[in-house]
Amino acid sequence: MRSIWKGAVSFGLVSITVKLYSATEEKDIRFHQVHRADGGRIRYKRTCSTCGQEVTYDDIAKGYDLGGGEMVILTDDDFADLPLTTSRAIDVLEFVPAEQVDPIFYAKAYYLEPDGSATKPYLLLRDALTRTDRVAIVKVALRQREQLATLRVRDDVLVLNTMLWPDEVRKPNFEFLDDDVEARPAELAMAGSLIESMAADFDPAQYTDNYRAALQEVIDAKVAGREVVAPEESEPAPTGAVDLMAALRASVERARSARGESGGRSAQATPISSAPSAARKTTAKKAAPAKKAAPAEKTTPAKKTAAKKAEPAKKTAAKKTTAAKKTAPAKKTA
Repeated sequence: MRSIWKGAVSFGLVSITVKLYSATEEKDIRFHQVHRADGGRIRYKRTCSTCGQEVTYDDIAKGYDLGGGEMVILTDDDFADLPLTTSRAIDVLEFVPAEQVDPIFYAKAYYLEPDGSATKPYLLLRDALTRTDRVAIVKVALRQREQLATLRVRDDVLVLNTMLWPDEVRKPNFEFLDDDVEARPAELAMAGSLIESMAADFDPAQYTDNYRAALQEVIDAKVAGREVVAPEESEPAPTGAVDLMAALRASVERARSARGESGGRSAQATPISSAPSAARKTTAKKAAPAKKAAPAEKTTPAKKTAAKKAEPAKKTAAKKTTAAKKTAPAKKTA
C-alpha cells in the first residue's frame, strides 16, 4: 500500500506521527466508452461554453453558481487562505462509547501506521481505546476540507473513519410514519421465529459479488471466443398482495429446510403455538409429524359402567327410528 497523507495524532500533550492509507478499494469492473464500429476511445474536450475555445487545466478555476446566470470564481489562492487548523494534524476532541456512534455517519475508512519513533505512543493509544471500549472523535483536513472522523481499533491497527456532519444526514419524512398500523402479536411472534431460524454469526468471507463474477465470466468468454451461458434466474419475490402470516410461515420452513432442520421442529420452535387461536392450533397440527396409532386402551370398571348406561339410550333411539319408519307409509296414503 502507498500512503496518501502524513500527519500527527494529538491528544493532550501527546503527539503521534502517522501515515494514512486507504483501508478499502472498489472492485467494480470499469469500462471505457468506445466507438462501436472500430473500438476507438471516446475523448472529451474541455471547452468553454461562452467562447467555445478548448481550455487547459491551468486555466480552470472553481465557480459557485449564485443562480440567475451569476457566478463567483474562486482560485487556489482563495482556498489557501482558509483557516484549516488541522491541515497536518488529527486533533482528538473527546472519547465516546463506541455504541453511541451511529454507523450512518461513517463515510470512508483509512489505516494509520506509526511513522518513525512513534510506535510506543501509537500502541499506548491503541491499547487504551481497546481497554476502555471507546472511540476518539477527531477533526482532520483531507483534500482541502475539514472533516469529522473517529479513531477506533480494528485488527490491532488504528482506523480513521471519516464521518458526515450532522446536517448532511437527512431526516426520514415518509407518510407511512403517520399511519395507525400495527403488527399483530401473532405476526410479530412468527417474524421473530423467522429471525431466529436465520440467525448466524457475521462472516463477511462467505458473501460474494455474484454480478461482478458473472460479468467477468462474460468478459472471459468474449476473450476466449466461447459461448456465454446465462446463469439460472432465481425466483422473483411476490409483488402483489400476499397473506403475511402464510408468507412468514413459509419463510420459516424454507430457512429451516436450508439448514437441514426437520419440519417437525417448526411447531415446537414457533412461539405462537401456545396462543388460543384456532388458526395457530391448525398450523401446529399441520407441522407436527404423524403419530403412530395408540394401542387400544383397557376398559376400566368406570368405563364399563358408562357403556352400560349408554346401551339403554341406544336401544331407545333405535326404537324411535323404527317407529318413525312405520308411520311413514301412513303419511303417503293420506
